[in-house]
Amino acid sequence: ATEIPEAIRKGKEDAAKHLITVALNENESITHDFIGKFGGASVLLKTAPEGTGVIAGGPARAVIEMAGIKNIRTKSLGSNNKQNVVLATIEGLRQIKTPEEVSKLRGKSIEEILG
Repeated sequence: ATEIPEAIRKGKEDAAKHLITVALNENESITHDFIGKFGGASVLLKTAPEGTGVIAGGPARAVIEMAGIKNIRTKSLGSNNKQNVVLATIEGLRQIKTPEEVSKLRGKSIEEILG
């Protein structure tokens, strides 16, 4: 885009196309632990009980707070390149599934999955 307002509009449209939903539990934490990977960076995302808060480094913290997660623990592994850590965090959040999705994939009831 040659004009700034046009560039902003295109950026908003592109962002809207790439929105993801994040599965949260009743504690406003993720439903299960997961490792997100991108390039040389890996980010371990762990569920946390109510009142824990967001325990995360700078790049991962920004993504997690924007996703609306209130209780989570993270650990950045491998590369500490900020862009790769952000993309690894997003990839990890994208792949987290709800208990309903997991039970459907495994062919078991939700009680068996959570029990």
